[in-house]
Amino acid sequence: MSRLQRKFEALANSGRKALVPFITAGDPSLEATVPVMHALVEAGADAIELGVPFSDPMADGPVIQRSSERAIARGAGLRWVLAQVQAFRERDADTPVVLMGYLNPVEILGAGAFAAAAAEAGVDGVLLVDLPPEEAGPTRAAFNARGLALVSLASPTTAPARLERLAREAQGYLYYVSLAGVTGAGHLDPAQVRQRAGELARQAAAPVLVGFGIRDGETAAALAEAADGVVVGSALVQALDGAGSADEAARRAAAFLAPLRAALDRLAPAQRARPRSG
Repeated sequence: MSRLQRKFEALANSGRKALVPFITAGDPSLEATVPVMHALVEAGADAIELGVPFSDPMADGPVIQRSSERAIARGAGLRWVLAQVQAFRERDADTPVVLMGYLNPVEILGAGAFAAAAAEAGVDGVLLVDLPPEEAGPTRAAFNARGLALVSLASPTTAPARLERLAREAQGYLYYVSLAGVTGAGHLDPAQVRQRAGELARQAAAPVLVGFGIRDGETAAALAEAADGVVVGSALVQALDGAGSADEAARRAAAFLAPLRAALDRLAPAQRARPRSG
């Protein structure tokens, strides 16, 4: 059983929602990446999405775009990112780590070589935002051969046939984008998100997490009711921006995440357990 499977099984058994923070590797500094990852776990993160800096992050809003640009300027390439995961694993053998990024670096290295390097470093899954499900077969096979989950994205604009396919083929978890647009966008309608995420959760072969637009404990709890948990990214990246040291970045990360963990844990038992079909 993979780390992701063990984590979500444990969460389901305890009636808790998953809290998955996203950070950009290499931002707010190269030195801060691993300390921030540990601080997030200590503050209640169940898994970590680690953004691989990319020069053309088309699905990301201004906050994450700028963080990616800063990280690239500091030299945060793919090999460096994998080295940070390996360093994180020296102290934490249990928390799942999912790389989030774009297909281009995978294609440059080759899916098989990428999967081998990622698995050796201690990565558990990969989310490639620009890989269509219709073209994902060879990449999924290469990843699965190394024990990596290919995590998929679904959104409010995903066509029904594609949504059904994503739900059926989901690995690790299925990331439901709460609104159409780039990361960091606003104008959430929590009731609508809960309805759509709940419908997807009843079909999905893997846990469903809701992301985009989550900024605090209130929105995290509101959106988690119909899903298995939430992903928070832009607001956390923004909170880390400008931290003057690795210690300061770690403190900011913990201070940001702890209230979200508390809000999710305050959900009533009926809100923590979401139904599945079959």
